Amino acid sequence: MAHRVKVMDGRTFRLNPAVCPPYNADFDGDEMNLHIPQTEEARAEAAILVAVEENILSPRFGGPIIGGIHDHISGIFLLTNQVRWFTKSEALYLLKNIELDHLPEPGAVVDGEPRWSNKQVFSTILPKDLNMVFKASSCQNCETCKKDACDRDAYVRVIDGNLECGTIDKKAIGAFDGQIVHRVIRQYGMKRAARIIDDITNLAIRAIMLDGFSFGIDDEDLSRTEYGQIDEVLSNAVIDVQRRINIYEDGQLEPMPGRTPEETLEMQIMQVLGKARDRTGEIAGRHLGLGNSAVVMAVSGARGSMLNLTQMAGCVGQQSVRGERIMRGYDERTLPHFRKKDRGSDAHGFIRHSYKGGLNPTEFFFHAIGGREGLVDTAVRTSQSGYLQRRMINALQDLKVAYDGTVRTTGGRIIQFRYGEDGTDPMKSSFGDPVDVKGIVESILKEEV
Repeated sequence: MAHRVKVMDGRTFRLNPAVCPPYNADFDGDEMNLHIPQTEEARAEAAILVAVEENILSPRFGGPIIGGIHDHISGIFLLTNQVRWFTKSEALYLLKNIELDHLPEPGAVVDGEPRWSNKQVFSTILPKDLNMVFKASSCQNCETCKKDACDRDAYVRVIDGNLECGTIDKKAIGAFDGQIVHRVIRQYGMKRAARIIDDITNLAIRAIMLDGFSFGIDDEDLSRTEYGQIDEVLSNAVIDVQRRINIYEDGQLEPMPGRTPEETLEMQIMQVLGKARDRTGEIAGRHLGLGNSAVVMAVSGARGSMLNLTQMAGCVGQQSVRGERIMRGYDERTLPHFRKKDRGSDAHGFIRHSYKGGLNPTEFFFHAIGGREGLVDTAVRTSQSGYLQRRMINALQDLKVAYDGTVRTTGGRIIQFRYGEDGTDPMKSSFGDPVDVKGIVESILKEEV
């Protein structure tokens, strides 16, 4: 992409974090090449065709690939979640880097002092006639949606450029998701979208600095009560597994359709242990709550997941190779530490401890076996996909769209009567749909469809 150069001290590139996703760039030693267009023609092409703001939308699916990442998402989530009130000085601190003529009318007066809500502060950067309704990343897809009354504040409604309710997170402003960025591009164009990305990222960084945001070892600490509950859940799971093994050994286990009794037992054991790990995660998540940085990052979609937190604080869980428990090793057992023919959870790669508590030597070894599969798999997949891509390029290189809308070979043989069967350019589509019907109707009706 074409960037505008700003000459600064030092011998390194400085890059706006919002443009990292399309480059897949991070700041751990990545290298880039810089090409400087020399002629007027080349400079004009760079500005009109390959400038960053002209490439916010992906040609693959027509959605934004430039948007907020990491701190931007955490910051804007912390700013907009639930309702908070700011004094004039706090509101001005948040909006310092945003071009603004005046503050909106205060939303409340406390002890004679005007106050602005967090939703008002965010609304200052939105276009004045923007209307949209959607559910945030933190939405749990309840059976009956409470809409405005959502406990998690996950029902986002923007009417006439005002955020009336809901939390802004990855779904709204994140790279590859960015519903607000996407709608702004479709209604107001690329320049306005580039400005809103700048404004959102600036506002998010100020918001995250207002409260501070750090993460350390003691952020995964649970109380004695939680550790007791986790221990109880895991002990019950191990007892349940042993009970099922006894039923199998007595020949009483009812096999599932199309499965042998042994396969049925293995599937049941994996299910029981998987549920146990999820339960430990729920216990840990309940204790930590939204006051915890890791939970904020997971819920907002900034980084990581509740599974990562489960494994750090609760229990690492079952290690698997090709979707099954670890079976290979010594004669009729995985390691010499176990009895022969032992089918128990410990003997086949179930890790009871958390990463914070630390693994014992057999657990560590099983974990290394599970991790090795991931490494091998990645290496194998890369070579396979590379060769597949090459074959596809060779097969498709002579296809073109003719003036009558058909796809033909260079010899004129028709491959498709209409390009993609719908005649839609993916870059001009809305996440693959030829027309953004939902967006158009929402803009007019100002309610969810």
